Amino acid sequence: MRIRRSRPAAFVAAACALALTLAGCGGAAGGGSGEGSGGVALDRLRIMAPASPGGGWDLTSRTAQQSMEKAGVADTVEVFNVPGAGGTIGLSRLAGERGNGNLLMTTGLVMVGAVQTNDSRHTLRDVTPIARLTSAYEVIVVPADSPYKNLGDLIAAWKKDPGSVAIAGGSAGGVDQILAGLLAQKAGVDPTKVNYVAFSGGGQSLAAILGGKVDAGISGLAEYIGQIKAGKLRALAVSSPTPMEGIDIPTIKQAGVDLSLANWRGFVAPPGLKPDEKQALIQAVEKMHGTEQWQQALEKNNWKDSFTTGEEFKAFLDGERKQVTSVLKDLGLA
Repeated sequence: MRIRRSRPAAFVAAACALALTLAGCGGAAGGGSGEGSGGVALDRLRIMAPASPGGGWDLTSRTAQQSMEKAGVADTVEVFNVPGAGGTIGLSRLAGERGNGNLLMTTGLVMVGAVQTNDSRHTLRDVTPIARLTSAYEVIVVPADSPYKNLGDLIAAWKKDPGSVAIAGGSAGGVDQILAGLLAQKAGVDPTKVNYVAFSGGGQSLAAILGGKVDAGISGLAEYIGQIKAGKLRALAVSSPTPMEGIDIPTIKQAGVDLSLANWRGFVAPPGLKPDEKQALIQAVEKMHGTEQWQQALEKNNWKDSFTTGEEFKAFLDGERKQVTSVLKDLGLA
């Protein structure tokens, strides 16, 4: 399978339309005893993970859920999954929940790219930015019994025959594919010839790697670290600019390729929120961020704390959209 291109626009539009007909994501804002801001109380707060269970968005959503419950920001906090099309099906569903102040969706760099490659009807300009939470680094792995002992071995195989090395990662156009394309480009390999196999969740890509269906994989370090420590995966390189404390994995730069890349994740909410509803969600996330449980999760998952909210996060999103669009065009992915 060669590197995946954009899905037909008609298919994606139909999928998004189908998603919008599903049951509503939650009740209207207001009511309940959870603490909010400006007189608005959060009742049944729901967090949408726009991917299958087992991936980075799912992990972030469920970690936030536990920390929010600890902080008592709402009567109940629930996580649900809406997978498909790099998160753009979930994005369209969120856009259809206009005015719902009891709903958050986890987003990130993956979705910024997927909006472009899937020609999504909705973009992150159609929702309400709440907060950026974390930044994290990618890791390139192979099965423990792989003939590729280091990143140089993988690159050598790429140069000989790019299509012979199947690489699993997240949705088409996401950070995993961007890293694969940039790495190939830096190594002198045509990125469009890379055999990239896209999966909607980290759990699915991990199963493909462990099952020998692909030769290598790229994902967030937190998603693969357990299998790396257990000796089931061999880590070839991590995408951090400098060695990570406590992580015995060489950087891509140490492996001889001048490249680093950081992923990020955050929260957005439906459009059309009143100012006090938006502020209630921001305050809920601020309380979550302040919990000891969340701070411990940052350390455990090797997440860098990059917390920003509101207008500052909105400006960051605008900059990311412009940068990712440029990168994807350079790689022939948009």
